[in-house]
Amino acid sequence: MLSALQPEPTLYEFIEALPEGLTGELLDGQLHTQPQPSGAHMVVGSVLGSELLGPFQRGIRGPGGWWIIDEPEVHFVRNVEVAVPDLAGWRRERMPYPPVRDHRFEVVPDWICEIFSPSTRSRDREVKMPLYAYYKVPYVWLIDPIKRTLEAYRLEAGAWTEVGRFADTDQVAIPPFEAVSLDLSALWPPQRPVIV
Repeated sequence: MLSALQPEPTLYEFIEALPEGLTGELLDGQLHTQPQPSGAHMVVGSVLGSELLGPFQRGIRGPGGWWIIDEPEVHFVRNVEVAVPDLAGWRRERMPYPPVRDHRFEVVPDWICEIFSPSTRSRDREVKMPLYAYYKVPYVWLIDPIKRTLEAYRLEAGAWTEVGRFADTDQVAIPPFEAVSLDLSALWPPQRPVIV
């Protein structure tokens, strides 16, 4: 039997206790969990990460100077306000080294990308976007792998300004990665033919 004096577990301790395959976030004081994303979601994230990694993290045919990380646990407030974006990027002058002894990223990212899943679409737009603005993330991209669209936003005076909406096979150079052109058609997984 538990002692009445034993403290209640914190919300972050609930995240630490989640079973493998579930991701937890603490957003505006509420615990949110989601299962592994769909295949289309994972393909888009993997391809976009690989497209940005060479020129922006490694400096191959691009300027370098960034860390591009898949699903980092970003602690805007340690163990209290915790987001796990699909991709995030930091300029190295702001974060010279990623955390080595811990999994918590406590420097606010310079760029975040959220990839929609049916279960996360409204949370990404209605909960996480305002949170990212509050903590002054300068750039956010929202990607819909089903509609094959990318929306890009820049934070200006505390509010999101749309940089552009791009779709399907557009060739794009989008801030903060405008130094290199991206071919959006490379992001989308092939669609299964419809058999009639």
